Amino acid sequence: MKTVKLSPICVALLCSLNINNKVLAESDTNIIESERAQKIETIEVRGRYIDGYNAHSVSGASRLDLAISDIPQSVSVITDAQLRDFQLTDINAAIDSATGINVERIETDRTYYTARGFDVTNFQVDGIGLPLTSGNNHADEDTAIYDRIEVIRGANGLMTGVGNPSATVNFIRKRPMASNALSLNASYGSFDNMRLQADGTARINDTFAARAVAVTQRKDAYLDRYSTDKNVFYLFVEANLTDETSLSLSHSYINNDAKGNNWGALPLFYTDGSATDYDRSTNTSADWSNWKVVKNNTVLELSHYFADDWRLRATYSHKTTDEDTELFYVYGTPDRATGLGTTGYGSEYDLDDKHDLADLYINGDFELFGREHQIVTGVNYAKLRYTDSSLYDNTTGNGFPAMPDLKLWDGNTPKPIFKDGLRGSDVEREQKAAYVTGRFNLIDDLHVIAGGRYNHWQAKGESYGKEQDVEDSQFIPYLGVVYRLMPELVAYASYTETFLAQKELDINDNMLDPVTGESREVGIKSELFDGRLLASLAYFDIQQTNLAKPDPRTSELPPTEQRYIGAEGISSQGFEIDIAGELYPGLNASIGYTDFDIEGDDKVAAYTPNKLFKLAATYDFRAIDGFSVGVNMRWQDSISREQGVVGDGFAHAGETIVTEQKAYGIIDLMAKYQFNENLGVSVNANNVTDEKYLTSLYWAQGFYGAPANYSATITWKM
Repeated sequence: MKTVKLSPICVALLCSLNINNKVLAESDTNIIESERAQKIETIEVRGRYIDGYNAHSVSGASRLDLAISDIPQSVSVITDAQLRDFQLTDINAAIDSATGINVERIETDRTYYTARGFDVTNFQVDGIGLPLTSGNNHADEDTAIYDRIEVIRGANGLMTGVGNPSATVNFIRKRPMASNALSLNASYGSFDNMRLQADGTARINDTFAARAVAVTQRKDAYLDRYSTDKNVFYLFVEANLTDETSLSLSHSYINNDAKGNNWGALPLFYTDGSATDYDRSTNTSADWSNWKVVKNNTVLELSHYFADDWRLRATYSHKTTDEDTELFYVYGTPDRATGLGTTGYGSEYDLDDKHDLADLYINGDFELFGREHQIVTGVNYAKLRYTDSSLYDNTTGNGFPAMPDLKLWDGNTPKPIFKDGLRGSDVEREQKAAYVTGRFNLIDDLHVIAGGRYNHWQAKGESYGKEQDVEDSQFIPYLGVVYRLMPELVAYASYTETFLAQKELDINDNMLDPVTGESREVGIKSELFDGRLLASLAYFDIQQTNLAKPDPRTSELPPTEQRYIGAEGISSQGFEIDIAGELYPGLNASIGYTDFDIEGDDKVAAYTPNKLFKLAATYDFRAIDGFSVGVNMRWQDSISREQGVVGDGFAHAGETIVTEQKAYGIIDLMAKYQFNENLGVSVNANNVTDEKYLTSLYWAQGFYGAPANYSATITWKM
């Protein structure tokens, strides 16, 4: 496939067409919260501005009531329509369709995410959250409870503060709709994939309303021995106490039980340096491997509108994660002729993770020097406590068995007795923050967004023999400028930061200063076809500084005595194009292209795809009422990873071993027919070209993505 190039046509597309108005309202199926043209009362409007791929506003970028075109950062939204059209029922599949995001599937049940060359660790629910505990996500988390997914690329210093200058992913939960409704879905697909989903709203009276979602899904997989059993339940109850005050209580429950999951993945090269090439179904798991993850999240929210367009919002969230696993890892380098040379490694791993999150802010409009401006100020508190433990079998001989050729491996190995070598963690992290942001209307069509966030971050405890005690404070500034060149076109520039505390010590036994990330971005955004299409072009320059690297003066010392220095870290520069909405009557699309270069770490630069193309499009046939077709595609350029050198005794002894994954594209297709307003059916075909590819080179191991597969879904609504 040819690499997508930025052409003058792309730039012209952003500038050429005319619209009549700015974005009118927040495009949320469940809440378009307020039209306050009259300063006397609050009017709540419910509905969808456009039922397609164009969202008009996001809530996770600043807490200000802004249209996407008025936010001086790259923003995209995976809408409810896109999730439904392509059956993006797990968050990995959903995020894979977002502009600029790369999903690193290192194992069946553990996933990393990157954007612009940096790990994405900031995941929020309705605008609040903490970085992922271990920098990655576990289990098959479902999208059924979410109305949309917002992706704010670059550092989001105002709302997160701690983390990498990559992106923030904000999951917006479903809330009660304007009237009673019920939707039932049943689907069946390849690998015995069976899924049932119910989603309903009940308007109890003028005060109370509720929405509930329930999902059960059981499926096998293309991988040997791997299967999952997932159950989801979600309940959201709201009470409109007065015209100005609302209170809500919600709870979500996800239980994902995986059998035959891998821990680690396939070896990618033989001892002679040549590449392995296993069947796609090859799995390193034992037949007793399992990974059960249970997640609970309870959220209490209070919202109150004051006179003169001011609003108070308070949120408290309590999240828990309980993981129980019995895992089997395969390590070593196999011989090309025999396939022998690898060793098994059994472990029992348990995790108990608790998050308490609180956020309180007030925002509103005020007048100064004859012009109206906006301001938001708030405080945030987050506490994370996690304990985990690992057990091994060092005595029976079953804990570290010699492996046969993986091409013949059937998972049959005696289950170890996990009672040896107890190791683990007991860590507590706490973050306190205060933030303020103003959007100032300096002159006609010129707005400046300026503010900052003060973060106090501390951690204490121990993890696998390493002390985790660290404490730091940082003020994170934010500055953005938006100028409306013409009614349909804006230009913007922004600067923001993140920081990440470090526990490593320098040669004087002092903790290193935090890793600091800086994100600079300039771009243009255009609202086309009377606001039905939003297009943007952005150039970004990201720097991460003071990253801990071993001090060469202590390299000969044991690991516990080595010390570190702050290095320049990684930088990336590049551009993104994002187009979302109705390109033509009946044709909805979300199109994204990212192209960037990484400097400062050759390994990261090699295994990170720096050209990404995403396309999701559906077309509603006017001639056949209710019939539509669509395509969902993602493409990435080639990646590689150096794996050491060929050992002595081989023809290419001393040569560097390089694992390569050539550029590839995955194409999914869909077709659906709506028989009437109540009944519809859809068919989805994934990876229709049956492309064989490694899911990631983030680690030195890897496994292959799913072959061509299919599903059919029946939907009934009332």
